Amino acid sequence: MLTMEEAFNASLVSVTEGEIVEGTVIEVRAKDIVVDIGYKSEGHVNLNEFSADEQPEVGAKIEVLIEVLEDREGQVHLSHERAKFKKNWDQINDLCEEGKVLEGRVKDVVKGGLIVDIGVEAFLPSSQIDIIPPKDLETFRGEMLEFKIVKLNLERQNIVLSRRELIEEERAKKRVEILETMEPGMVIKGKVKNITDFGAFIDLDGLDGLLHITDMSWGRINHPSEMLSVGQELDVVVLDINKEKERVSLGLKQKTQNPWELIESKYPVGTKIKGRVVNLVSYGAFVELEPGVEGLVHVTELSWTKKHTKPSEVLEKDKEIEAVVLGVNKDEQKISLGIRQLEDNPWEAAEHKYAVGTNIKGKVRNLTSYGAFVELEEGLDGMIHVSDLSWTRKINHPSELLKKGDEIEAQVLEVDKENQRISIGIKQLDEDPWDKIDTIYQVGQLVKGKVTKLASFGAFVGLNNDMDGLVHISQISEERVDKIKNALNVGDEVEARVIKIDRSDRRIGLSIKAAEYDEDQLRKEAEQLDQLKPGEDLVALEHAFDNLDLGGASAAEPETKAEEPATEEAPAEAEEPGRRKRLTKKRLSDRRPPLHGGPVMARFFVARIEQLGIIKPCETF
Repeated sequence: MLTMEEAFNASLVSVTEGEIVEGTVIEVRAKDIVVDIGYKSEGHVNLNEFSADEQPEVGAKIEVLIEVLEDREGQVHLSHERAKFKKNWDQINDLCEEGKVLEGRVKDVVKGGLIVDIGVEAFLPSSQIDIIPPKDLETFRGEMLEFKIVKLNLERQNIVLSRRELIEEERAKKRVEILETMEPGMVIKGKVKNITDFGAFIDLDGLDGLLHITDMSWGRINHPSEMLSVGQELDVVVLDINKEKERVSLGLKQKTQNPWELIESKYPVGTKIKGRVVNLVSYGAFVELEPGVEGLVHVTELSWTKKHTKPSEVLEKDKEIEAVVLGVNKDEQKISLGIRQLEDNPWEAAEHKYAVGTNIKGKVRNLTSYGAFVELEEGLDGMIHVSDLSWTRKINHPSELLKKGDEIEAQVLEVDKENQRISIGIKQLDEDPWDKIDTIYQVGQLVKGKVTKLASFGAFVGLNNDMDGLVHISQISEERVDKIKNALNVGDEVEARVIKIDRSDRRIGLSIKAAEYDEDQLRKEAEQLDQLKPGEDLVALEHAFDNLDLGGASAAEPETKAEEPATEEAPAEAEEPGRRKRLTKKRLSDRRPPLHGGPVMARFFVARIEQLGIIKPCETF
């Protein structure tokens, strides 16, 4: 008969580490439970291995895996979780293969994806959760979903799942069904899947369609995001279908009537309208007349008189304004608007109000290099060209006579209504002194004046009647003058003799050195000219005229000595025409007595001699 010890040992089950056995819960503690597995010692299982809805009770049967049969203290370590994993993995190993579909519950959210419980833990990458990667993975926690095994590594006990492949397969089936039943003109429901700069992709429950930005609204849209947002559900119209490429073009504005169909009758030319400024650009402003209909106010149509360079100088975005319809183009969907047409055009009355010859008064508003702008009335300017400032003075810049803010008087010269220009002049208020120059100055006359300006070639002298005379550098002194500033300064009072009056160029030539000549000297010059042989006096005058435009020969130029004998030359008749002229001039320069001041004074001398009555006009000729 067996002893009690022998009977107890015979009742014990034979177990080994790593084995899965069934045990009975005999006690539930704060951190673990005690399980009887029929071994001489009870085992312990950590409570963390049980989910909230799997908490064990005393007397419950559970499967556990023996991790340690006996530790140093003789205790048995058990694991319910490892037993479950091992059992499930063995089952998955027998049943699962890549490509198989099974159900699982999302257990946890980790970096890069989700942990899914399919009996064992498997990984679902974020890119494989849905067609559009979700922004918040927490929304999937606890969800029971179907998954497809895309990767199975038995050695590492690693499983990778995909939910996206299942969705794409399902969408492919629906896409075929949709393409077979879809026709242009149909209105179908969809959801905004993605938004780009050129439009939006709409999910048609398995098929993606493109809603281009130009088909969203009859009006102006800068970006599709102004009307749509991702995830938004909407009804769209099927515009075109390409079954081979599985492409569908969609429209949103086609759900309503095109407002441009009746635009010409709704907004006839000349109609006054109200609208909202929706956009400002460099060349004008776009005004919304109604949803889908905009008109353009060009920058030139803002004011009759003011030259605006930017519409923002007059208009503000989102402000309501009034305008007048100037033109309608239905085909190009354009409406031209104007704001200045709300007021009378001041240029219509300008021709009568500012008739040519009218004297006006105004304030100098602006100066430019070519003239001055004078304000005639609010927004209406007249322009004085620099050439219309003075009859007598050469004005290089209007600032020499005018400055901004000056109140001036002028005369209207021209009114150009089409180009919106009024030309006015100051010098026209007085008579042109050059029309009666012969009564003011004569060649040979002594005049006094003040040096007003210096130039490299001479000095300008201010005379009476606001006229200027020019003293060439050669006419300052009998001595040679190298630089004008060495002889004269601005402001110097000088006395000079008029030696030239040029009507065409409006110039008066003066000579300071000739101012010292008396009538005896002039008479002697006349006598010397009178002694010349017939023909030689003509050559002398001709020679003098050739040099007159250059101011004459320099005062320092050596004169031909009278006592030198004349050079003998061959008779003029024996020479060629060109040669004869040169010899004649040479004989003249050798034979004639010196003229005071050089040949440049010849014209002056002749005129003065005629004035004194010594010789009659043209006698020398």
